Amino acid sequence: MPFDSTPDITNNQVQVITQAPSLGAQEVEQFITTPVEMALANIPRVTERRSISRSGLSVITLVFDDAADVYWARQQVSQQLKEAEEVLPQGKGTVGLAPVTTWLGEIYHYTIRAEKGYENKYSLTDLRTMQDWIVRKQLSGTEGIAEVSGWGGYVKQYEVAIDADRLNASGLTVADVYDALEASNENTGGSYIEKNSNQYFIRGIGLATSLEDIGKIPVKTIGGTPILVRDVANVQFGYATRYGAVTRNGEGEVVAGITLMLKGENFQQVIKNVKERMAQIQKSLPEGVVIEPFIDRTQLVDRVTGTITRNLIEGGLIVVFILVLFLGNYRAGLVVASVIPLSMLFAFGMMKLFGVSGNLMSLGAIDFGLIVDGAVIIVEAVCHHIGISRDKYRGARLTQAQMDDEVYLPASKIRKSAAFGEIIIMTVYLPLLTLAGIEGKMFRPMAMIIFFAILGAFILSLTYVPMASALFLSKESTHKRNLSDRLIEKLRGWYLPVITKSLNWSKTLIASMVVLFAISLLVFNRLGGEFIPRLEEGDFAAEISMTQGTSLSQMVESTTQAEKILKAQFPEVKQAVTRIGSSEIPTDPMPVERADMLISLIPKAQWTLAKTKDELMEKMEEALSVIPGMEVEMTQPIQMRNNELITGIKQDVAIKIYGNHLDALESSAKRWHRLSRMWTACLNRSWRRCSDCRRYR
Repeated sequence: MPFDSTPDITNNQVQVITQAPSLGAQEVEQFITTPVEMALANIPRVTERRSISRSGLSVITLVFDDAADVYWARQQVSQQLKEAEEVLPQGKGTVGLAPVTTWLGEIYHYTIRAEKGYENKYSLTDLRTMQDWIVRKQLSGTEGIAEVSGWGGYVKQYEVAIDADRLNASGLTVADVYDALEASNENTGGSYIEKNSNQYFIRGIGLATSLEDIGKIPVKTIGGTPILVRDVANVQFGYATRYGAVTRNGEGEVVAGITLMLKGENFQQVIKNVKERMAQIQKSLPEGVVIEPFIDRTQLVDRVTGTITRNLIEGGLIVVFILVLFLGNYRAGLVVASVIPLSMLFAFGMMKLFGVSGNLMSLGAIDFGLIVDGAVIIVEAVCHHIGISRDKYRGARLTQAQMDDEVYLPASKIRKSAAFGEIIIMTVYLPLLTLAGIEGKMFRPMAMIIFFAILGAFILSLTYVPMASALFLSKESTHKRNLSDRLIEKLRGWYLPVITKSLNWSKTLIASMVVLFAISLLVFNRLGGEFIPRLEEGDFAAEISMTQGTSLSQMVESTTQAEKILKAQFPEVKQAVTRIGSSEIPTDPMPVERADMLISLIPKAQWTLAKTKDELMEKMEEALSVIPGMEVEMTQPIQMRNNELITGIKQDVAIKIYGNHLDALESSAKRWHRLSRMWTACLNRSWRRCSDCRRYR
């Protein structure tokens, strides 16, 4: 049975990602985002469209209705993109679709770094090359993995740096060099020839395999003398334009990778496959290079599983104790309590049949009191009937046939009342099964599991409970007065005067109930509320933003300083890894001046500087406030990713302002930012600028 920490409430979406390194934000919006949006405008069953355009990157998100199949939706988008590619600037952008994953898909984050003593042997370019050509290549074949995205380091490229003076002296242009490189760097085939009894295939080898080969490519022949690439340019190793980086523990840059789980896969099986493959990949890496996970959702799922298991066991034991205490018969208590595991087994089987995953929200809502309700009624009726039949047997031990008769009579009489109560309980949860959208994904699994468990208990109360009562309840017709009898008599003595007075003062009691109900409604309307409960993930995420136009190198320096502060001042921090900008697959398209710091913490029982999560977050924000120009907002990793994928905004509450003029939009955003300071419940506030960063023209 699939099991995860929380229900997957991601809406049904397809992301169109276009990377155009040579275009600025305004050009991306004008030449890429707008034409692609127009091409996708007529796709059916789309409920929402949103886009982000920034230098070198366009991300368009289409949200489909929940009934649409995700692969059908991707097919519709792919067909329309063929039309859009015809109007896009030639060679300026590469259009593609984001992987088929969800907000819970980032199941395993890891870093690739050099061990101590090997730092000078492996550069960031070497580590990124290992990530792209060793780690990613082997991980991509893992069952259940949609994609593996690289982050940080330098993507190795062959670079031709043209010398303008030598180029002008040769009478050539940049276009001549570009055309020569494009035309000469390829292999060709020439069919085959037969010679004697052998067949020989003809191939023309022109693919460059080294810097020297590139330098020998002829650009043009003047006066019978060929002018080579190396005559007008310097051929060297370089790296692709960087839009992101990763730092770790205040030690500087590292290379990171993110495994994205395919939508609908079983998390437990996929993470097991990933870890097994990672162990094999580690053996294939050069000496001194290690792979270290910094986010492994197995830890969160294990904590959630432990919490659910502990709560279910404790709840079951409490139910058994209460039953034995009030029934005064430990055998009767155990018969009723045995319905709990059997009903849960039935519910798990139905979950497997209908593909419902288990999580904290669904399994944590199970109420054992509801499950044993019908069984309690039947067993208590059987015990009562045997008690009033003592005179008939005059202290003799009942035979099995007599016991069967004594159980059948009260069970058949009371079955209607017990069934009616269980049906009412199941009916209460039926409206939740009709919920759609995000609320349906959140609450429908919970309602289904409770419905399955009560249905199982209903079937057991018809069959198993009478049978178990006849077999396992005491067949002695005598009864010894016990603690339960004295307790019930005491409660009865308190209850009778209360019920008598209530009947005499019925009008006053009804009026009091109406007043209390009105007061409860008033109090309820003033209570704070959340649609999605916040899960204690055990780790923190710090959203970092700096002044627009901040360079990548400055961001690396600032985040490294922030990590050093956290590691030095907070013993609760086990590891801090910061993701700056965007990854290779920019499903989270942050600009360079923004970063997410993922902070792994030791177990809460070992904390020394704070007792609560909120207190520790406040102290961390205060400690990081000393870094010039840095704004920090503390949250949790899954919570942050959840908000972003559903609404496009990482924060809990966002105000979107629409208009045609960027200056007017920025002015209005500043005004709202000032007004938000009056809201006492708002702990952190920021506003996102519309204009592009500094640039040369």
